[in-house]
Amino acid sequence: MNYRHAFHAGNFADVVKHAALARILVHLTAKETPFRVLDTHAGIGLYDLSGDEASRTGEWRDGIGRVLAAPFAAPVAELIAPWLEAVARVNGLTSPAHLTAERLAVYPGSPLVIRAGLRRDDRAVVTELHPADARTLADLFAGDARLKVVELDGWLALKSFLPFKERRGLVVIDPPFEKPGEFDRITRGLVEATRRFAGGTYLIWHPIKDLRDLARWREDLQATGLRRLLTADFAVAAPAADGPLTACGLTILNPPWKLADELATMLPPLAERLAIGPGASARVDWLVPE
Repeated sequence: MNYRHAFHAGNFADVVKHAALARILVHLTAKETPFRVLDTHAGIGLYDLSGDEASRTGEWRDGIGRVLAAPFAAPVAELIAPWLEAVARVNGLTSPAHLTAERLAVYPGSPLVIRAGLRRDDRAVVTELHPADARTLADLFAGDARLKVVELDGWLALKSFLPFKERRGLVVIDPPFEKPGEFDRITRGLVEATRRFAGGTYLIWHPIKDLRDLARWREDLQATGLRRLLTADFAVAAPAADGPLTACGLTILNPPWKLADELATMLPPLAERLAIGPGASARVDWLVPE
């Protein structure tokens, strides 16, 4: 699978990932003490929806475009508001209330969603291996002392930047799945990272294509002995190993209190809104409880 993100910016997978990411940041800000975020596979940070890649697929129209087509009722509207505030901000709007598909010119990647959730004393490190993409990202955040951009392999970043000196924070792992064995790399990286920073929250995004591969990976995660592993599966149509991406998942280690309930509340209505075929669904469950 090749998941060059510029082709897919703002699609259903981004909706799920970034809405959840924004919720975790909300929970981190509930305490006064500073926190830090590490984003291991950052991309370029900001995506032009009229650019060649996004225009070629138009996936954002069935993602963020559908979200903006009509308001959600409470409490879903409140839960997705922090994410939509980040989207509005990069489009030069002061409020998500002013955000429409017609006014949507660009879409924020995870680094910009993260920045929108940082306070004055919070910090973030975002790493990107591709040299040109890392330069683009560095230009995007020039002058913001809260956020550091490093040209580095994301798996090495887990070794280089953990533990956080703040002793609290979030690690976002969102690999491109361009090479075989990515699930195994996630497992190894997660085990090694938690040896350094056991108390952190880890947000992992992954595609769902082959359900057998997913089941095997989850068995591997259970075998690690890690506790408090939450899963959220989201499909806009039934997944197929040889078809386009129609399903994705989040695996969250040490999720904030109430996040499981929040995801269970907001993801089913999003799946209903974004459905493109039979099998659209959302499921939140504990892979390994406390």
